[in-house]
Amino acid sequence: MDIRTCQERGLELFNAGYNCAQACFVAIAPDLGMDELQAIKLCAGLGGGIARTGNTCGALTGALLALGLKRAGCETSPKIKNDFYLRSQALISAFTQKCGAVNCRDLLGCDLSTAEGSAEAKERNVHKTVCVNLVKTAIALVAEA
Repeated sequence: MDIRTCQERGLELFNAGYNCAQACFVAIAPDLGMDELQAIKLCAGLGGGIARTGNTCGALTGALLALGLKRAGCETSPKIKNDFYLRSQALISAFTQKCGAVNCRDLLGCDLSTAEGSAEAKERNVHKTVCVNLVKTAIALVAEA
């Protein structure tokens, strides 16, 4: 998986109107054996901090889904689960260090779940000034994991 190619594909998807989770996951999923259309559908409700609630960043949730596709085993033993949870926690920690937060409303400085916050986001053009970097960062973290 080439980081730069995945990041370019993620930004292409994001700029085409897909949400941040879709952009991250769909940029990576086909390399890991998942059909692109399935990947798009799977992440449909995760943008804007999970259904535009301002909670966990969609780029991060898309990255966690991609990490699962890339690294999670199919076994259900406590050790396997714990190992994957540790990997996921490491990705979340790295995202937080690089981006400053995990919640969409904190990353954007406005709350997309409100009309005022959505208007502010549009006025400040956060999708182009903030979200594109979150998408690139999340993709890079999965590629490096």
